Amino acid sequence: MADDADFMERAYALARDSFEEGGLPIGAVLVRDGRVIGAGHNERIQKGDPIAHGEMACLRDAGRQRSYRDTTLYTTLSPCMMCAGTIVQFGIPRVVIGENRTFGGNEDFLRARGVEVTLLDDPRCKALMKRVIEERPQDWFEDIGAA
Repeated sequence: MADDADFMERAYALARDSFEEGGLPIGAVLVRDGRVIGAGHNERIQKGDPIAHGEMACLRDAGRQRSYRDTTLYTTLSPCMMCAGTIVQFGIPRVVIGENRTFGGNEDFLRARGVEVTLLDDPRCKALMKRVIEERPQDWFEDIGAA
């Protein structure tokens, strides 16, 4: 879908911003009715906040919503269990993932709970994650709890 590519472009730009700030390159946008209502990127390193993943920053930016059942979350990297659990908790029905090769997340967990998962396999998302894993492995392993 053209919309999926457009919204992933926004998420990727946020991931790139995070990388340039010295953080991990994971960006996310929350969309309702073709409009971005929340956007964010991983801020763990920048803010010293262990749960400031890209999806969490995006949802924080969206603020309180009466319902998430008409939204789609776009994220450059497959969600970790914390973020996947939040997606399920809030009832977000659809998640579009940029890539899942550098980090095999929880797509099966999401699908088993009724979330529609679309994987774009975006080469830019993969390249940016590979770069941070190669250049700053300690930051990446800390983020996924494998330090």
